[in-house]
Parts: sequence; structure tokens; C-alpha cells
Amino acid sequence: MKIKEIELRTIHLPLVRPFRTSFGTQTSREVLIVKVTNKNGTAGWAECVAMSEPLYSPEYVAGCIDLIKRFLLPALIAKPEIKAEDVATVLKPFLAGQMAKASLETAILDAQLKDGKVSLASYLGATKSKVECGVSVGIASNLEALGNEVKSYVDAGYRRIKLKIEPGWDIEAVKYIRNLYPDIPLQVDANQAYSRNDGKHLARLDEFNLLLIEQPLDEHDILGHALLAKEVKTPICLDESIVSLQSAEDALALKATTIINIKPGRVGGYLESVKIHDLCVKSKIPVWCGGMLETGIGRAANLALAALPGFTLPGDTSASARYFKQDITTPFVMEDGYLTVPNKPGIGVEPDMDFLESITRSKEVIR
Repeated sequence: MKIKEIELRTIHLPLVRPFRTSFGTQTSREVLIVKVTNKNGTAGWAECVAMSEPLYSPEYVAGCIDLIKRFLLPALIAKPEIKAEDVATVLKPFLAGQMAKASLETAILDAQLKDGKVSLASYLGATKSKVECGVSVGIASNLEALGNEVKSYVDAGYRRIKLKIEPGWDIEAVKYIRNLYPDIPLQVDANQAYSRNDGKHLARLDEFNLLLIEQPLDEHDILGHALLAKEVKTPICLDESIVSLQSAEDALALKATTIINIKPGRVGGYLESVKIHDLCVKSKIPVWCGGMLETGIGRAANLALAALPGFTLPGDTSASARYFKQDITTPFVMEDGYLTVPNKPGIGVEPDMDFLESITRSKEVIR
């Protein structure tokens, strides 16, 4: 396809409740929405999952916009035609910027699949029409508040609970929830909040029958995770450390993880995500789809990925109402703990343009 026009739009969506992790508290989402229009007039949509500030990852919204305009887009439009399958190769000379690259690849892929009348789920190799839902629960002000929030999700039908933890908010919080719900699938996410010296402390979580401990150490400390895996019985899952197929191969070779969280934005797109999925299936390593508080655009694409056969654990593919009072697409509604995978061409959803315009903070069209 030939890119005719690209639109970079930033929107502002308030969250239904503050979301606190070990790296900060969010009360709203600033989102970069990317729209690519090809020479046929077909529009492809994508969401860049970078946050407003470089706290979770080095990428941030304003930086992604600059990277796209200054380097990535010129490289793509220099080609007479571009296929989604070639985007990663064309953009490889520009270091990092995985989230920005992923948004371009996904928007191009959406338009490409719409022209071919193929759904993203079918294109990626999905085998499921519904995806089991988990939910991520932020750090609360106290145990009672945590219990009330978890209860609301259990009552809603979520099939797995993930608790955010940090030093000072871990053992007692997990114990409290496990006592309330002895049998519910439960896991924790540290977002790199601990050090190699915390092995004995984290081993105290073993008694609570957790599915996994997600990203306890710094993303660059692969060896540290391998050492930690020898100290704790609970499976170690890597998130921030997995930024490519190569990093996944290295982590598995070093036995730093026995479960992998795949986030398409973090690894550079859905095509790289499938490669990591295939590696894990071959290695008999479970994978699950992580979340970045996506709008309906990003959530639709994540559901297509999570429908692949290797995704055997519930991911962070929550219903729209988990984060937003109103989504920018038709809301994703959970039924009996599942979300339906879109089956229309492309990512399978279109934004509500009236609502999108009402929450737009900036927009630039490049022809």
C-alpha cells in the first residue's frame, strides 16, 4: 500500500478510579491515536501505548510524536509502497522507539487487512472466539479499600486478579486478598520495585499459591531474575524485560523466567508478538497478554493476539468499563468472564468520531 496521509492525534481520557503502581499514580490517560490513510482511501487505526511521562518505559507521548514525524514516517514514505510485514525492517536502523514503531505498523496493518477483507485475529492465527479476562488492581490506600475493589471485580466475573505490589505493600496485601478468596487465580506485579537482595522477602509470597510474580527486578537485570528464580518457588514472569524476540530467547536460555507477558507495544508490534508467542509455544512456556490501559482501539487488537493458542493464562484484557466511563469505540463488555474477539476486517472496530473529537487535545495531519 501507499501511504497517502497520516494523522497524529492526542486525546485525554479520565480513568474511573486512580490507578497506582510502584512507579506512580494515574488519574487519566493521554493517548496518541495514529490514523493512516492509503491511496485507496482506506483508514487504518492504532494506539500508541506510551504514557505521558517516561516512568514505565523510556518512551512518552510527546517523544513518540517527535520520533514518528522526524524519523519513522519519512523512512516509510520514502518507499514507493509499504506492507505491514516490512515496517519493522524499514524502521530497524532507528534505535528503540518500540511503541512508536508498533503504532505505525498496526495502523498500516489495519488498513491493509481492511482492503483484503481479513480480520486481524484470522491474520495472526487466532484459534479462539472469546478471551478469558483478568484484571489489574492498583495499590490501594488501605487493606479494606483493596478488598472492596477486588470484590467489585470478582462480583463482575473477572477470572483472575493481579495485585500491584511494592516494598511495604506486598505480603500483608496478598495475604488479605488470599484469605478473602482462597481459590481465585491470583498473581502480583512489582513493576521492577525490588532488588536482588529481596529474594528471601519475596519468597514469603510462596505460601499464597500465586500464579506468578511479574517483573520483580529492574528490566535490565536478566541475571538477577535467574538468581531470584532459584530463591522463590512462585514462577517468575518477565514483562518490561521482554522487548523483542531476541530478549525472550535470552531470558529463556538463562532460565530467568518460566512465563512471559507479551505487550505488543513494548515489543514493537503484533508481528513480533506472534514470533515471541511461537517461541514460547515451542519452548512450552505459557504466555499472556499484558495491558497498558488501552482504549477500545488497542484493546481490540490485543484481543486478536490473546486469541492465539499459546495464550493459556488470563491477560489484562479487561472490559472498557474497568478504566473508562466512555470508551472511544463501542465498549467491550465482559460476559461470564470473557470478551469476544472482533471478527470484522482489520482490528475490527472504528472510533466514535464525535466523542473522539470532543476529547482531542491536539491533532496534526501530514499529507
